[in-house]
Amino acid sequence: MSTPREREAEQYLSNHKIMELMNNLTSMLFFYRPERPKEFLISQLEQLKTSRLRAVDSPCLFDDSNLDAVFGILDPTNQGYITCTQYQEAMTTLGIRNVNECPEDLGSDRISRKTFKKGAKESLLSSAATFQM
Repeated sequence: MSTPREREAEQYLSNHKIMELMNNLTSMLFFYRPERPKEFLISQLEQLKTSRLRAVDSPCLFDDSNLDAVFGILDPTNQGYITCTQYQEAMTTLGIRNVNECPEDLGSDRISRKTFKKGAKESLLSSAATFQM
């Protein structure tokens, strides 16, 4: 059983997306491994601030080339589509928690590269937007 102060702290962290921010920053540190981690973190926080003020995309760990590579791994014979199960598993692997189980062009259990990338980018950018809207 948590105390009122602990519940208040949890609510504060949740309201301001502090844990998501810390997870995103830590992931970016491990991915890029900058020579100057403190300066890198400051830069990422400045980018978040800029994206909030100018309504542009937040910094994101994965770009188009990364998503193309993930799709290519799932579609090694270059059919141009993956299954819904592969889509859901890929999204989970990318750290996307709220997976859209039925993307818009789902036909015959086929998810196109375009739909895969669109779903991944929207979800990744949403999770990267760790500032209060």
